[in-house]
Amino acid sequence: MHQVIGVRFKKTGKIYYFSPGNLQIEKDDYVIVETARGVEFGKAVIGIKEVEEQDVVLPLKQVLRLATEKDKLTITENKKEAEKAFNICLQKITEHNLDMKLVDVEYTFDRNKVLFYFTADGRIDFRTLVKDLAAIFRTRIELRQIGVRDEAKMLGGIGPCGRMLCCSTFLGDFEPVSIKMAKDQNLSLNPTKISGLCGRLMCCLKYENDTYESAKKDLPDLYQKLTTSYGKGKVVGLNMLERLVQVEIFESKQVIEYTLDELLEEGAIAAQTTK
Repeated sequence: MHQVIGVRFKKTGKIYYFSPGNLQIEKDDYVIVETARGVEFGKAVIGIKEVEEQDVVLPLKQVLRLATEKDKLTITENKKEAEKAFNICLQKITEHNLDMKLVDVEYTFDRNKVLFYFTADGRIDFRTLVKDLAAIFRTRIELRQIGVRDEAKMLGGIGPCGRMLCCSTFLGDFEPVSIKMAKDQNLSLNPTKISGLCGRLMCCLKYENDTYESAKKDLPDLYQKLTTSYGKGKVVGLNMLERLVQVEIFESKQVIEYTLDELLEEGAIAAQTTK
């Protein structure tokens, strides 16, 4: 077992584990930690707890110290400098006529590096751009190409539901979303209906997917034949969330709605025939 705290470096960024050492760190405290990018300022979103060895990446980096008011001022100054760097980089991109879209600029806490995030349709030769930026800022420069989902997460916006984008408000990681999830939930397969601002399938398709997967295992298939107390019939409708089954009786052409429990009690599912 390892004693850790969970730290975030951005509002909805990934949570990383660090060793608190001898420091008494509470949830929502700000901390200074050593990362692969250098010294960084982050927020403890998970207080001290113990986790299994397989749940952490060893060797576990240690928290250097609790952040001070001076550190918080440094972060504010870094954001102001990043805004200036953004405008300078835009100008240089135009000068070099590069087919890329600048999304965000970020200084590391110790200002040893400036990161420029951009999107582009393909590979971009930005070597001359890096040289120009390094001459201006006199520090390490990193240009990082990101995807459209990451762009939406950074910029934010309002989704089709009328709420702020999930990725920019609370989602820490992107999970795979497939068209099969939309099919299982009987949603329109029109791309404009099930795509987010990023142009990819909406992350919220994943939220109810486990419930639908579970229901599909328990409920009969659509058009499946089965035997009920009213006679033989076939499934003509399914309500996955409420676990309701509509059965059309062959002889009377009557459509009867059953709960899953009622079908089980009648032995209809156990007595089902092949389609």
